[in-house]
Amino acid sequence: MPFCVEGKARASAKWTAVTKTATKTPPQLKSLSDYIQERFDDFSRSQKDVARYIVDHLDEAAFLTAEELARRASTSSSTVVRFSQALGFEGYPELQQAAIEEYRNGIATSAAAQKAGGALFSFDHSELEGSLGADYANLEETARNLTREQVDGAVVALAEAQRVVVVGVDQMAFFASYLRHTLSLLDIRAEIVTSTGGESLQRLGRIDDETLVIVLSSGRAHPLLLRAMKLAVHRRANTLAISDASLSEVGEHAGLTLYYSSNSPSFARSNTALMALVQALAHGLYARDEAAHRDRIRAYKLK
Repeated sequence: MPFCVEGKARASAKWTAVTKTATKTPPQLKSLSDYIQERFDDFSRSQKDVARYIVDHLDEAAFLTAEELARRASTSSSTVVRFSQALGFEGYPELQQAAIEEYRNGIATSAAAQKAGGALFSFDHSELEGSLGADYANLEETARNLTREQVDGAVVALAEAQRVVVVGVDQMAFFASYLRHTLSLLDIRAEIVTSTGGESLQRLGRIDDETLVIVLSSGRAHPLLLRAMKLAVHRRANTLAISDASLSEVGEHAGLTLYYSSNSPSFARSNTALMALVQALAHGLYARDEAAHRDRIRAYKLK
């Protein structure tokens, strides 16, 4: 996705100088998202929240004010400004212009494919159509970003685990429960951790090297998720992070990671792709031994 930096006054000069310093390739070949990911380890924790949101929600971030972006990234507008300056821009407006250019370039490269397949909805769509269209795009982006090796690795880890612990808090608690339900249909026993209560902490306390710990994350990782992941790594457990942030904090510690897209025009993030991913993992497990699972599920339905 080429990123053009011509004609942007002093901010562009800074951006050009920074990209030339950071890499030996022409700056016009580097996208803003690529540069942010290269510099990610240099940012503060709050700046990393901004970085994650821009990289994974570029189509939204490109058109948000500094205050709106700060709210979406769970930080302050001053952090957004400092983040912009850390990248070599004078301020947020220059960073936003770079994001808009990358977004427009992405639209241009996919225009032919959209024309061939036909748009899902007309440009002048309702709120319902906008939400459905975003979910449709989330499914496509999730499928494009996942490799067969990643999904197969997660399925094998689930199939071979002696014990499964699924960790998810807030809205992720529902998906932790649903994943446990689908696994139970396939005769895989799983426990869930959805709070910092005594019983949940006891489940974490029983993690060992035969356990698969699955962490479900949306946005900034809850402290409990990081605690569970670090404990699992310390006890040599197998770990799987399922997150809507490609630069996820929990993903940094996980042995296996699966990314899903959660862009939404609404006030809440979309979980459509996450649900589809949970379903896909269950189907992968089912496909390993369809005959055995078919009989079990048939018996379950007859109860």
